[in-house]
Amino acid sequence: MANNAEAVLKDLKAGKYAPVYFLQGDESYYIDLISGYIEKNCLSESEKGFNQTVLYGKDVQMNVIMQHARKFPMMSERQVVIVKEAQDISDLGKEAGDKLLEAYLKNPLPSTILVFCHKNKTLDARKGIAKKIKDHAILIDSKKLYDNKLPDWVNTYFTNKGYKVNPKVTVMLSDFIGNDLNRLANEIDKLLINLKEGQQVNEELVEKYVGISKEYNVFELQKALAYKDVLKANRIINYFEANPKNNPLIPVIAVLYSFFSKTFLVHTAASKSESNLAKLLQVNPFFVKDYLAASKSYPAGKARNIIHYIREADLQVKGITGGGTSEGQILRELVFKILH
Repeated sequence: MANNAEAVLKDLKAGKYAPVYFLQGDESYYIDLISGYIEKNCLSESEKGFNQTVLYGKDVQMNVIMQHARKFPMMSERQVVIVKEAQDISDLGKEAGDKLLEAYLKNPLPSTILVFCHKNKTLDARKGIAKKIKDHAILIDSKKLYDNKLPDWVNTYFTNKGYKVNPKVTVMLSDFIGNDLNRLANEIDKLLINLKEGQQVNEELVEKYVGISKEYNVFELQKALAYKDVLKANRIINYFEANPKNNPLIPVIAVLYSFFSKTFLVHTAASKSESNLAKLLQVNPFFVKDYLAASKSYPAGKARNIIHYIREADLQVKGITGGGTSEGQILRELVFKILH
C-alpha cells in the first residue's frame, strides 16, 4: 500500500497509525519528516522511556529488530521502534533477514509502530521483500525533486506556514540552494523566525536573512542575458568571481542551460500566448515575459549555439576539457559568447 508523504503525515496528525512504515529514497527530507513526527508525537514524554526504541542499521540485524518489534508496551497503548540508517542492516535483502521481516509483515504486533529509515537508496522492486513491503506496510519512495519543480515546492512550503511569497523569491531560493529539501526548509524556517505571521516575503527579506543578494544572483544574471544588459551581466560576473564560494559555477551553468533550452522552445511554439508558453515551459506565467524577451534577443540559431556554448563550459568546469581555467574565466568567456 504505497502512499505519498503528505497523506501519511495527514493520517499521523489525525492519530491514524500503521504497524509498519518503510521510508526509502535519495531525498531524506520526507524520511526525516515522517520518522521525526512519529518519534516526537506518537508517545507522551512519560511513555517514551519504556516504549520508544531507536536502533541503527549498522549495529543490528533483522532478528534483533524483530525482537524489539514483538515486545508489548509497558503502561502505554503502543510502543515505537525506529530503525535509522536501515540501508546498513547487513541481512536486509538476504534470505535469512528477509524471511524474518516477511513473517512480521504478515502478522505485525498491532501495538507496535515499526519505522525503517532507508536513506539514499531503494530496495530492488523486483525482489520478493520489496513486494511484501509494498503489500503489507506504508511504503514511501522519497525521490529528489526535479529543479523545475522546486519553485512550486518552495511556494507550497511558505503557504503551509501561513506566508505569501512572490514568484521571484521562490526562484531565488531554489536556484541558490538547489534541490536539497532539508536545507531549503531550514533556510526558509530561519527566515520566517524573523517575520511577523502572515507577512509578505520579498527579495529584500531573503537578502537580509538568507544572504542571497537580490541584485547579484544567477536569476538576475539570467535576466540580464535575456535582455542583453551587458553592463549588468558583467557586474554580476565580477561579483561571482569575487565570491566564488557563494556562487559555484556548476549550479549557474545548470540554470543557464535550463533557461536557454526553454528559450529555444519558445521559437518552436505554435502559440506565443502567455498561458500556452507557461504550460509549454512549465514555468509560472510571471516569468514568461523573460523567455519572450530572450527569444527576441536570440534567434533560434543563436539560441541553439548558446546551448552548445553552455555544454562546453560544463565540460570545462568539470575538468573534462580545458584544464587549468578558473571558474571565473569560464563564466566570463561563456557570457561573452552568449552576448556576442
